[in-house]
Amino acid sequence: MQVSREKATRTAVTLGAAVLLSATAVATATADSRSHGKTREALNEIVRGGTPGVIAQVTSGRHVWNAHEGVAVIGGRERRANERFRVASLTKPFTATVLLQMEAEKELSLDDSVEKWLPGVVRGNGYDGRRITVRQLLNHTSGIFNYNDDKSFLAKFSGDAFLKHRFDGATPEELVRTALANPPVFRPPGAPGRWAYSDTNYILAGMIIERVSGGSYAHEVERRIVRPLNLRSTSVPGRTAALPGRHARHYSTLGGGKVHDVTEFDPSVAGSAGQIISTAGDLNRFFRALMRGWLLPPSQRGKMLDTVPVEGADGHGGGNDRYGLGLRKFKLSCGWVWGHGGMLPGSLSRVAASRDGRHVLTLNRNADWGDQALEDRTVEAEFCS
Repeated sequence: MQVSREKATRTAVTLGAAVLLSATAVATATADSRSHGKTREALNEIVRGGTPGVIAQVTSGRHVWNAHEGVAVIGGRERRANERFRVASLTKPFTATVLLQMEAEKELSLDDSVEKWLPGVVRGNGYDGRRITVRQLLNHTSGIFNYNDDKSFLAKFSGDAFLKHRFDGATPEELVRTALANPPVFRPPGAPGRWAYSDTNYILAGMIIERVSGGSYAHEVERRIVRPLNLRSTSVPGRTAALPGRHARHYSTLGGGKVHDVTEFDPSVAGSAGQIISTAGDLNRFFRALMRGWLLPPSQRGKMLDTVPVEGADGHGGGNDRYGLGLRKFKLSCGWVWGHGGMLPGSLSRVAASRDGRHVLTLNRNADWGDQALEDRTVEAEFCS
């Protein structure tokens, strides 16, 4: 039965009210910092490794623990736990959640073809949108090339060229065309054991959200997630280059030796795959609500947590990790956690959460260089110490 938009909105508001009550309870207690000693040591190691500053928030049951090390501005003030930052690919769980909510409302199916919603968009050069499903976009089994790896895109938006073109931006259609100029990573889509991380998948997912809803991607994220969860510091910037509110400066070497301030740039080049701005506190609230089942019915939550092996040599695969729909399952020495990572010029972030959502860690580094294994050590320290 088709669920009316009015009823869906009422449902979202009801869920949001329940989450807010719970979030209020979480904020009433502060965790004993001594119980996070190993986590703080790992954060210190990130700064000692050359990152200007790092922040983290841990939500554990009724307790909240915040930490900050290093500086928000080189030569200037310290970082603060409530700073906004570009979350990069942590946008993907938001995008996947919106599509799964739409499926719960019978507006689409994960088994719909891309062609059904975006006729003619994914065609040619070995691609056939009739054979690629929405589910395959969300779990990266489509085989669609990652536009971020395209030579022309890299020539324009990486290295010193970034400084010249940082405000140029791009439309979703342009990003998809850039990707499809390259042959598929593998064929056929959904081939057993084949997986390749591709931001193009989530650009297409955002385009489908707009086609189904008749509105903007930003509006759907705000209506379905940001407002119900009262994520006051979370925004979908579109083509706005500046970071709002209190934030750290974002720094990058752009692959060279000199450090550049890259805080401002047009985030439309990341689109529905990576443009969201948020805080550690808002991300903890979102992931807590998502993992506890407050944003999705059981059927759709089950589909989100249904994973495929992470494989490939593209820098995103390897190990024992698995990938669901917008969520990655990380193997630790003491078990599994769920979450995602994100990287954009000047910003590295990570979220890890227990399956029941009672224990969540978000961290952000205001630089994109250094050993990313230090983030793994921080997650390991928090969940396994």
